[in-house]
Amino acid sequence: MVTKAPETRIVDDYRIACDGSGPALGHPRVWLQIPVGRGWVECPYCDCKMIHRDYVGKV
Repeated sequence: MVTKAPETRIVDDYRIACDGSGPALGHPRVWLQIPVGRGWVECPYCDCKMIHRDYVGKV
């Protein structure tokens, strides 16, 4: 069995919401804060990695 890699999204804000991707396969909405010094955060439910636009290519 092959497991798909978690999704990666490029975002414009440092405070973002994640609710999974779609109503059927989603999860409860959580608000995440991207640390300015790190530039990315992972959702604790779906492991989606959100990268702030300023850090693309640096992470």
